[in-house]
Amino acid sequence: MAEKLYIILPCYNEEEILFRSAERVREVLRSLVSQAEDPVSPESRILFVDDGSKDGTWDIIASLHEEDHVYSGLKLAKNYGHQTAIFAGMEAALKEGADCMVTIDADLQQDINALPEFLGKMREGADIVYGIRDSRDTDGFFKRSTATMYYGLMNALGVHIIPQSADYRLMTSRAVAALSEYKEHNLFIRGLVPDIGFKSDSVYFHVSRREAGSSKYTLKKMISLALDGITSFSIQPLRLVFMFGILAFLVSLVMMGLTIYDHVRGATVPGWSTLTISIWLLGGVQLLSLGILGEYIGRTYMESKRRPRYFVSVLLSDDPGEGKAGNGNDRGSR
Repeated sequence: MAEKLYIILPCYNEEEILFRSAERVREVLRSLVSQAEDPVSPESRILFVDDGSKDGTWDIIASLHEEDHVYSGLKLAKNYGHQTAIFAGMEAALKEGADCMVTIDADLQQDINALPEFLGKMREGADIVYGIRDSRDTDGFFKRSTATMYYGLMNALGVHIIPQSADYRLMTSRAVAALSEYKEHNLFIRGLVPDIGFKSDSVYFHVSRREAGSSKYTLKKMISLALDGITSFSIQPLRLVFMFGILAFLVSLVMMGLTIYDHVRGATVPGWSTLTISIWLLGGVQLLSLGILGEYIGRTYMESKRRPRYFVSVLLSDDPGEGKAGNGNDRGSR
């Protein structure tokens, strides 16, 4: 039986490129529907998730839906972040009866033409198919080097993520249903998906340069995502604080012994340098330790509130209730 495929594109201020991206995705989806061997269902859809855009992104999504109902739209009440937008799109697709769904960035720097390979891996039995960059040539030196360091750090901390993977992936409805059982507020999907444990495979894809507009994934957002990944899946930083504490205690014992020795020898001239260095060293360790503890405590505090992850403002689909605004309680808020 032909699978009902949803292609999910999270959007944030993408008006400059959205028409172009929409047409390219529609061409690929049409070819998948019309192919003679292993076609996808004609009920397959392209779902745009507007993550609180401040430009004309939603107006474009609405006009695309009016033009062709192969386009669906989900408007979040505000900007909740890239990971939450992806999650909201997957939950909406699951409720629409999708058999499988693919997430891909709206700028289509990730190669949409690799989609048949994803479907092929799924038909071979994989519930999760990861998209992996074949290179990072389109990234600048800073982004390339920090990405490499980040993956190395995550592996050192014991966090299992797929190296050079992106949020370009395919998941079956079974895998998405399992993912929805994770209740944390600070989403790090790249870490959660491997944790599910279902059979997986991978597809290598080429990353092209952005055709219009600029990346909305700022350095601040990348740092926030990195912190979410580390604090959501590893307690190694807490253990590192403990080791810093032991080291600081040992240094203080050595300094105390030296001070007593100098006193016995009569060398009791006040050591301004030693005192200053000691204060700065211990103060720095304490502040660093408090900062790391604060990250974990803050995230525990946010999780304890059990607030919904997002609210849906408008949903455009082929359902009878299409286009109605609401608080999202019956349309995927979690």
